[in-house]
Amino acid sequence: MRITILGAGAMGSLFGGLLAEQGHEVELLDVNAVHITRVQQEGLMLDTDAKGRRVVRVPITRPEAAEGRPECLVVFTKTLHTSNALAAALGALRPDTLVLTLQNGLGNVETLARFVAPSRIAVGVTTVPADLVAPGHVHSHGEGHVRMMMSDGSHCDRLLALAQALTNAGLSTTVDPSVQAAIWEKVAFNAALNTVCAVANCTVGDVGSAPPARALAHRIASEVLAVAAADGVRVDEPGLHGMLDHALEHHLAHKPSMLQDLLAGRQTEIDAINGEVLRAASRLGIPTPCTEALDALVRLRQGLVPSAGSSCY
Repeated sequence: MRITILGAGAMGSLFGGLLAEQGHEVELLDVNAVHITRVQQEGLMLDTDAKGRRVVRVPITRPEAAEGRPECLVVFTKTLHTSNALAAALGALRPDTLVLTLQNGLGNVETLARFVAPSRIAVGVTTVPADLVAPGHVHSHGEGHVRMMMSDGSHCDRLLALAQALTNAGLSTTVDPSVQAAIWEKVAFNAALNTVCAVANCTVGDVGSAPPARALAHRIASEVLAVAAADGVRVDEPGLHGMLDHALEHHLAHKPSMLQDLLAGRQTEIDAINGEVLRAASRLGIPTPCTEALDALVRLRQGLVPSAGSSCY
């Protein structure tokens, strides 16, 4: 397949590199000049449990220089960069290109629908771990999976083919009509751990070792899932709280992406996570006091840090 990855940070580079290893025609698009140059000159270094460390050759360029004409475009940009990135790459798409968002948060389909027909949009969620160790170097250790569906619920042979390609590349993938529940559960997880760690400038392990902070994270997750349930989404609340406890007990040194963004002087994805939850809560009349408080505090911290500009999408 011809596949373009829009946003070649840790996750986008991992997916693109693994697909390229399987012989697919992959093009990575990003705006980080150092990352682009490193991959162009030295290749993309992948370090995974299955194959260890190796270098994969894969084309990479800026979105406005894209040449792909892909069958599938997979979007991994930070949510606040989606519109600009897609507008820059739009000329390289075919009229029938399938556009899949595997981004964090809510509202991604609505953003994509401003550029492409809803019938061409797929939405999904991934729990695959990935870290950008350095420009041109990604590692992924641990298990994860991908769940996705067409945003309008329709059947799509191309989405099935993409799911098979990802699975063959080592990224376990299913086409799942209940993916909206998984998306809301991930939003609840991120709203809890990302915001608490971002405001407190601490690791996940620090939250887990402080009973009041741990309780706050669970309270936020419960508020988000209550909004999802009121919106008609059947979520697994006990399972989500179990995931939170597992992270709090095992991901001790992890600094969530929202904290990493603040420390690097970047804007966070607070609006696509807490912001979207609060808008839905207001519409549905669901009280979310803890989620609202953390939203305000993250936005306060975000406004106080000096901007470092864009890096990897």
